[in-house]
Amino acid sequence: MAKVVLESISKNFGTVEAVKDFDLTVEDKEFAILVGPSGCGKSTALRMVAGLEEPSGGNIYIGDRIVNDLPPKDRDIAMVFQEYALYPHMSVYKNMAFGLKLRKFPPSEIHQRVKEASEILGIQQFLDRKPKQLSGGQRQRVAVGRAIVRKPAVFLFDEPLSNLDAKLRVQMRAELSKLHDRLQTTIIYVTHDQVEAMTMGTKIVVMKDGWIHQVGAPLEVYNFPVNQFVAGFIGSPVMNFFPCRILQKENRLFIDAEAFQLPIPEKKSPYYQSLAGSEAIFGIRPNDIYDRLHAPEHARGNTIRAVVDVIEPLGSEIHLNVTAGKHNLIARVDVQTSVRVHQEIELALDLNKMHLFETDSHNLRVKTEA
Repeated sequence: MAKVVLESISKNFGTVEAVKDFDLTVEDKEFAILVGPSGCGKSTALRMVAGLEEPSGGNIYIGDRIVNDLPPKDRDIAMVFQEYALYPHMSVYKNMAFGLKLRKFPPSEIHQRVKEASEILGIQQFLDRKPKQLSGGQRQRVAVGRAIVRKPAVFLFDEPLSNLDAKLRVQMRAELSKLHDRLQTTIIYVTHDQVEAMTMGTKIVVMKDGWIHQVGAPLEVYNFPVNQFVAGFIGSPVMNFFPCRILQKENRLFIDAEAFQLPIPEKKSPYYQSLAGSEAIFGIRPNDIYDRLHAPEHARGNTIRAVVDVIEPLGSEIHLNVTAGKHNLIARVDVQTSVRVHQEIELALDLNKMHLFETDSHNLRVKTEA
């Protein structure tokens, strides 16, 4: 196993800067996930680690070696792509064994490695089948198995679950997490799906426009986003944002969003004091907004009135798309809510979970923790 370090990496395609001043350390045995919207540079960064793209600047270390000039076969990595890239004329066994055969491993060791990998992935009964005889999830397992038999220092995954249906994606997320726990290897995984990032990674790297915006553990990034982009990208449904002004009345600070005014909790006020009289962006997650009739006691004092536009029942919860003044927002409420479309509802907000963001181009979150 090995640590991976990307040191001031950049990648240009002509005049286009795909990756900019990229600094990242993935420790040995970490499961690091590069996440961000399409075109953010995450796959390009992964391909540079794999040796499929040459960096325009900076150094890449795998273990103690700089690997910039090493071909992919000498980097001790194995990569699983979005497309399964299986040989259709070969059996599952031969697909998994092919790379080892090219490297002239003895047949006995090839057989042992394929047998072990197939048992780990639960595909031992498919070893004689051709890829066309397998489901999408089974093919993806074969692609992962082909990587496992290599016993590499680092696994690289590039959107491996994108072609699977929703149920299979959930199943394969769990399988890959169990695989990481069993193999105790270093994994770098690329996805645009923040749910995959939150549920699988031990470290999340949030990217946009070629830049790293935040690196941290999943709950750290969720609870303490560095800026408005990260706050809006991580979390489902997405965080609600409203432009507002911070008012001071006597010794209290208030959020003034025109359609409503809300008192800022006293424990947060010292952090927001410098914003008094200034514009800001108010953010709160849908799961911190309740139907007041079913809200926890501590949230019932901070209410706004809104009109329900859309109701989305999901079984264990209900998502309400509502309008409060000029603002549209989403609330994730209790299934006991009896409100109907076009009705007015009183919503309670847990302002202990609120965020304020600066209004300049960086939209940084105003920190409320030491």
